[in-house]
Amino acid sequence: MTGSSPPRSRQESKKTWANKKKGAAKIRKDSRKTADSRKNLPRSAAFQERKVNHEGHEIITIFGLHAVLAALENPKRKINKLLMSENAQRRLSEAIVKRGVDPETTTPKTLDRILGADTVHQGVLLETLALEAPKLEDLVDVAQKNGPIVVLDQVTDPHNVGAVLRSCAVFGSAGLIMTRRNSPALSGVLAKSASGALELVPVHLCANLSRTLAALKEHGIEVIGLEGEADEAIEDIKMTGSNALVFGAEGKGLRQLTSNTCSQLARIHTQGSLASLNVSNAAAVTLHLAAMRRRGV
Repeated sequence: MTGSSPPRSRQESKKTWANKKKGAAKIRKDSRKTADSRKNLPRSAAFQERKVNHEGHEIITIFGLHAVLAALENPKRKINKLLMSENAQRRLSEAIVKRGVDPETTTPKTLDRILGADTVHQGVLLETLALEAPKLEDLVDVAQKNGPIVVLDQVTDPHNVGAVLRSCAVFGSAGLIMTRRNSPALSGVLAKSASGALELVPVHLCANLSRTLAALKEHGIEVIGLEGEADEAIEDIKMTGSNALVFGAEGKGLRQLTSNTCSQLARIHTQGSLASLNVSNAAAVTLHLAAMRRRGV
């Protein structure tokens, strides 16, 4: 019987054992992958979740050269930790010396692991405390001089909100109002998209938007809601006095209660087959128009 095949039962036993061995190896390999992904998760997730220090103050993260530079130049920003690559330290050396901070030298790959490989951090990460939010009355007091108050009705995209903040800083605005819920955090992607404007434009977070709009009207603010289907064009409104401009989220627009609470509704005059703008572009157009009105144009 030498050289002949083993009995069928023995062949099946060997085959079964080999399959079990192969399956066990696959499970160990998959387990390692899962462990690796879990190992990386807390670092990335830690910078997305709300963090507080021992005094109960919110800690946020800001990344990107322009955003971090503006934060370093803002004396109201309390610096907790600054991680920088050698290249980023060279580029922001003047601001670092002026602020008197001692950054921790790190590598771009380390920041990739902390923030995620897709994050454009430019070699710098700042851990800081959230700025003190202004009171609603603070925005009302400067609306006549500094420009309209901009209100966002549940705009959740941080890139859009950051771009709106940039337009506020460029064309002039008393400040930005957003809801505490259903709005992006004032850090991270929003701060980078704002390119420093987060340090220049005060942001008021409210619990109930319709009540906040009603309070603005009680303070003599003309609340203008931007809606694509409105009868009147924003270009035909003089916008004299103190105003608030209310913008809704892309696709959804203004919520019904928000729309009903506005003093009036207006649309941006457009032409052609592509007759719509995203919220950040709509805000830029309207804020520029408001700036022209303040100049008497």
